[in-house]
Amino acid sequence: MTTRQPTGETEYQYQESPPLAGKDEKIQEGVKYIRLKNWNDALKEFLSIDTSEFAHDEKIELAYYLGLCYAKLEKYEDALNYLEQVVTSEHDIIRVFQCRMTLAYIYILTKRVKMAEYELNKLKSIGLESPLLFNTLAYAAFLQKQYKNAIDLYEKTLEIDTNNATAMNCMGFILADTGIDVMRALRLCRKAVDSKPQNAAYLDSLGWAYYKSGEVVEARTWLRRAIELAPEEKEIQMHFKIVTGEAL
Repeated sequence: MTTRQPTGETEYQYQESPPLAGKDEKIQEGVKYIRLKNWNDALKEFLSIDTSEFAHDEKIELAYYLGLCYAKLEKYEDALNYLEQVVTSEHDIIRVFQCRMTLAYIYILTKRVKMAEYELNKLKSIGLESPLLFNTLAYAAFLQKQYKNAIDLYEKTLEIDTNNATAMNCMGFILADTGIDVMRALRLCRKAVDSKPQNAAYLDSLGWAYYKSGEVVEARTWLRRAIELAPEEKEIQMHFKIVTGEAL
Protein backbone atom coordinates (compact mmCIF):
# COMPACT_ATOMS: atom_id res chain seq x y z
CA MET A 1 0.00 0.00 0.00
CA THR A 2 1.50 3.31 -1.03
CA THR A 3 2.49 5.81 1.64
CA ARG A 4 0.70 8.61 -0.29
CA GLN A 5 -2.70 7.09 0.32
CA PRO A 6 -4.98 8.97 2.75
CA THR A 7 -5.89 5.83 4.62
CA GLY A 8 -5.74 7.45 8.01
CA GLU A 9 -8.84 9.47 7.19
CA THR A 10 -10.89 6.70 5.63
CA GLU A 11 -12.02 4.45 8.40
CA TYR A 12 -15.24 2.53 7.96
CA GLN A 13 -17.29 4.18 10.66
CA TYR A 14 -20.92 3.15 10.90
CA GLN A 15 -23.83 5.49 11.38
CA GLU A 16 -26.85 4.16 13.22
CA SER A 17 -30.31 5.05 11.97
CA PRO A 18 -33.49 5.62 13.96
CA PRO A 19 -35.17 2.28 14.76
CA LEU A 20 -37.18 0.82 11.90
CA ALA A 21 -40.51 -0.90 12.37
CA GLY A 22 -40.77 -4.66 11.91
CA LYS A 23 -37.68 -6.82 12.01
CA ASP A 24 -35.05 -4.22 12.79
CA GLU A 25 -34.42 -5.94 16.16
CA LYS A 26 -32.38 -8.58 14.31
CA ILE A 27 -30.38 -5.88 12.58
CA GLN A 28 -29.63 -4.35 15.96
CA GLU A 29 -28.18 -7.66 17.14
CA GLY A 30 -25.63 -7.38 14.38
CA VAL A 31 -25.00 -3.74 15.26
CA LYS A 32 -24.02 -4.85 18.77
CA TYR A 33 -21.19 -6.87 17.23
CA ILE A 34 -20.17 -3.86 15.11
CA ARG A 35 -19.86 -1.74 18.24
CA LEU A 36 -17.44 -4.38 19.53
CA LYS A 37 -15.63 -4.36 16.16
CA ASN A 38 -16.42 -8.05 15.85
CA TRP A 39 -16.92 -7.94 12.10
CA ASN A 40 -17.09 -11.69 11.46
CA ASP A 41 -19.88 -12.28 13.96
CA ALA A 42 -21.69 -9.16 12.82
CA LEU A 43 -21.59 -10.44 9.25
CA LYS A 44 -22.89 -13.87 10.29
CA GLU A 45 -25.76 -12.23 12.17
CA PHE A 46 -26.74 -10.03 9.23
CA LEU A 47 -26.52 -12.90 6.72
CA SER A 48 -28.80 -15.04 8.88
CA ILE A 49 -31.68 -12.55 8.64
CA ASP A 50 -34.73 -13.57 6.60
CA THR A 51 -35.54 -10.53 4.47
CA SER A 52 -38.59 -11.98 2.73
CA GLU A 53 -40.94 -9.72 4.68
CA PHE A 54 -38.62 -6.73 4.97
CA ALA A 55 -39.79 -3.35 3.74
CA HIS A 56 -37.55 -1.51 1.27
CA ASP A 57 -36.03 0.70 3.98
CA GLU A 58 -35.16 -2.35 6.07
CA LYS A 59 -33.41 -4.00 3.11
CA ILE A 60 -31.35 -0.87 2.50
CA GLU A 61 -30.49 -0.69 6.20
CA LEU A 62 -29.27 -4.28 6.08
CA ALA A 63 -27.32 -3.64 2.85
CA TYR A 64 -25.56 -0.76 4.57
CA TYR A 65 -24.33 -2.89 7.47
CA LEU A 66 -23.40 -5.79 5.20
CA GLY A 67 -21.39 -3.44 3.00
CA LEU A 68 -19.45 -2.06 5.93
CA CYS A 69 -18.75 -5.52 7.35
CA TYR A 70 -17.46 -6.79 4.02
CA ALA A 71 -15.31 -3.66 3.64
CA LYS A 72 -13.78 -4.17 7.09
CA LEU A 73 -13.08 -7.80 6.24
CA GLU A 74 -11.47 -6.71 2.95
CA LYS A 75 -14.01 -8.63 0.87
CA TYR A 76 -14.24 -5.71 -1.47
CA GLU A 77 -16.40 -7.07 -4.28
CA ASP A 78 -19.13 -8.04 -1.82
CA ALA A 79 -18.80 -4.64 -0.14
CA LEU A 80 -19.22 -2.84 -3.46
CA ASN A 81 -22.36 -4.80 -4.25
CA TYR A 82 -24.11 -3.78 -1.03
CA LEU A 83 -22.84 -0.21 -0.79
CA GLU A 84 -23.97 0.53 -4.34
CA GLN A 85 -27.49 -0.49 -3.28
CA VAL A 86 -27.32 2.05 -0.47
CA VAL A 87 -26.15 5.03 -2.52
CA THR A 88 -28.85 4.50 -5.14
CA SER A 89 -31.66 4.19 -2.58
CA GLU A 90 -30.66 6.01 0.61
CA HIS A 91 -31.93 9.55 1.31
CA ASP A 92 -29.78 10.25 4.39
CA ILE A 93 -27.14 12.64 3.02
CA ILE A 94 -24.58 11.76 5.71
CA ARG A 95 -24.88 8.06 5.01
CA VAL A 96 -24.65 8.64 1.25
CA PHE A 97 -21.46 10.64 1.80
CA GLN A 98 -19.98 7.89 3.94
CA CYS A 99 -20.87 5.13 1.50
CA ARG A 100 -19.63 6.96 -1.59
CA MET A 101 -16.36 7.75 0.18
CA THR A 102 -16.00 4.09 1.11
CA LEU A 103 -16.78 3.04 -2.46
CA ALA A 104 -14.15 5.46 -3.75
CA TYR A 105 -11.60 4.17 -1.27
CA ILE A 106 -12.25 0.57 -2.31
CA TYR A 107 -12.00 1.47 -5.99
CA ILE A 108 -8.63 3.12 -5.34
CA LEU A 109 -7.38 0.08 -3.43
CA THR A 110 -8.47 -2.18 -6.29
CA LYS A 111 -6.89 0.07 -8.97
CA ARG A 112 -10.17 1.29 -10.48
CA VAL A 113 -9.29 4.94 -10.24
CA LYS A 114 -11.81 6.25 -12.79
CA MET A 115 -14.64 4.63 -10.85
CA ALA A 116 -13.30 6.21 -7.66
CA GLU A 117 -13.35 9.59 -9.36
CA TYR A 118 -16.94 9.02 -10.43
CA GLU A 119 -18.05 8.44 -6.83
CA LEU A 120 -16.11 11.43 -5.55
CA ASN A 121 -17.38 13.76 -8.26
CA LYS A 122 -20.96 12.70 -7.50
CA LEU A 123 -20.42 14.00 -3.97
CA LYS A 124 -18.76 17.15 -5.22
CA SER A 125 -21.64 17.84 -7.62
CA ILE A 126 -24.14 18.00 -4.76
CA GLY A 127 -21.98 20.27 -2.66
CA LEU A 128 -20.56 17.71 -0.22
CA GLU A 129 -17.06 19.14 -0.27
CA SER A 130 -14.66 18.31 2.54
CA PRO A 131 -10.93 17.84 3.15
CA LEU A 132 -11.41 14.08 2.87
CA LEU A 133 -13.17 14.45 -0.48
CA PHE A 134 -10.47 16.70 -1.95
CA ASN A 135 -7.64 14.58 -0.53
CA THR A 136 -9.08 11.43 -2.06
CA LEU A 137 -9.69 13.13 -5.41
CA ALA A 138 -6.11 14.39 -5.28
CA TYR A 139 -4.80 10.91 -4.58
CA ALA A 140 -6.77 9.55 -7.54
CA ALA A 141 -5.20 12.25 -9.73
CA PHE A 142 -1.75 11.38 -8.35
CA LEU A 143 -2.21 7.72 -9.27
CA GLN A 144 -2.91 8.81 -12.85
CA LYS A 145 0.21 11.04 -12.84
CA GLN A 146 -1.96 14.16 -13.08
CA TYR A 147 0.36 16.02 -10.75
CA LYS A 148 -0.85 19.57 -11.41
CA ASN A 149 -4.45 18.51 -10.81
CA ALA A 150 -3.44 16.69 -7.62
CA ILE A 151 -1.63 19.77 -6.32
CA ASP A 152 -4.66 21.97 -7.05
CA LEU A 153 -6.92 19.58 -5.14
CA TYR A 154 -4.60 19.46 -2.13
CA GLU A 155 -4.61 23.26 -2.22
CA LYS A 156 -8.41 23.13 -1.93
CA THR A 157 -8.06 20.96 1.17
CA LEU A 158 -5.69 23.48 2.74
CA GLU A 159 -8.10 26.31 1.96
CA ILE A 160 -10.65 24.50 4.15
CA ASP A 161 -8.22 23.12 6.74
CA THR A 162 -4.87 24.92 6.82
CA ASN A 163 -3.34 22.29 9.12
CA ASN A 164 -4.45 19.18 7.24
CA ALA A 165 -1.40 16.93 7.60
CA THR A 166 -2.43 14.55 4.80
CA ALA A 167 -2.62 17.36 2.26
CA MET A 168 0.65 18.90 3.44
CA ASN A 169 2.47 15.57 3.27
CA CYS A 170 1.10 14.48 -0.08
CA MET A 171 1.47 17.83 -1.80
CA GLY A 172 4.95 18.19 -0.35
CA PHE A 173 5.93 14.81 -1.74
CA ILE A 174 4.63 15.68 -5.22
CA LEU A 175 6.34 19.08 -5.24
CA ALA A 176 9.64 17.45 -4.24
CA ASP A 177 9.44 14.33 -6.39
CA THR A 178 8.56 16.27 -9.55
CA GLY A 179 10.95 19.12 -8.76
CA ILE A 180 8.15 21.67 -9.12
CA ASP A 181 8.99 23.50 -5.87
CA VAL A 182 11.40 21.68 -3.57
CA MET A 183 11.67 24.49 -1.02
CA ARG A 184 7.90 24.64 -0.53
CA ALA A 185 7.89 20.84 -0.38
CA LEU A 186 10.31 20.97 2.54
CA ARG A 187 8.14 23.49 4.41
CA LEU A 188 5.01 21.40 3.91
CA CYS A 189 6.67 18.11 4.84
CA ARG A 190 8.20 19.63 7.98
CA LYS A 191 4.78 20.86 9.10
CA ALA A 192 3.27 17.41 8.47
CA VAL A 193 6.01 15.72 10.51
CA ASP A 194 5.63 18.29 13.29
CA SER A 195 1.95 17.36 13.55
CA LYS A 196 2.57 13.58 13.50
CA PRO A 197 6.23 12.84 14.27
CA GLN A 198 5.72 9.07 14.41
CA ASN A 199 4.07 8.80 10.99
CA ALA A 200 6.45 6.82 8.79
CA ALA A 201 4.94 8.12 5.55
CA TYR A 202 5.45 11.72 6.64
CA LEU A 203 9.04 11.01 7.70
CA ASP A 204 9.67 9.37 4.34
CA SER A 205 8.29 12.38 2.45
CA LEU A 206 10.47 14.76 4.45
CA GLY A 207 13.55 12.62 3.87
CA TRP A 208 12.81 12.45 0.16
CA ALA A 209 12.29 16.23 0.00
CA TYR A 210 15.68 16.76 1.65
CA TYR A 211 17.25 14.38 -0.85
CA LYS A 212 15.67 16.26 -3.75
CA SER A 213 16.99 19.52 -2.32
CA GLY A 214 20.53 18.10 -2.23
CA GLU A 215 20.75 17.77 1.57
CA VAL A 216 21.70 14.12 1.64
CA VAL A 217 22.80 13.95 5.30
CA GLU A 218 19.43 15.28 6.48
CA ALA A 219 17.66 12.94 4.04
CA ARG A 220 19.40 9.91 5.53
CA THR A 221 18.42 10.92 9.06
CA TRP A 222 14.70 11.17 8.28
CA LEU A 223 14.59 8.14 6.03
CA ARG A 224 16.32 6.04 8.67
CA ARG A 225 13.60 7.02 11.14
CA ALA A 226 10.95 6.16 8.55
CA ILE A 227 12.38 2.70 7.80
CA GLU A 228 12.64 1.94 11.53
CA LEU A 229 8.93 2.64 11.94
CA ALA A 230 7.79 0.88 8.75
CA PRO A 231 10.43 -1.61 7.62
CA GLU A 232 8.01 -3.49 5.33
CA GLU A 233 6.85 -0.44 3.37
CA LYS A 234 8.16 -0.87 -0.19
CA GLU A 235 8.28 2.80 -1.13
CA ILE A 236 10.20 3.71 2.00
CA GLN A 237 12.59 0.82 1.33
CA MET A 238 13.20 2.17 -2.18
CA HIS A 239 13.88 5.72 -0.99
CA PHE A 240 16.14 4.49 1.81
CA LYS A 241 18.21 2.37 -0.57
CA ILE A 242 18.56 5.20 -3.13
CA VAL A 243 19.67 7.74 -0.54
CA THR A 244 21.86 5.58 1.73
CA GLY A 245 23.01 2.89 -0.65
CA GLU A 246 22.47 0.41 2.18
CA ALA A 247 20.92 -3.01 1.62
CA LEU A 248 17.97 -3.89 3.83
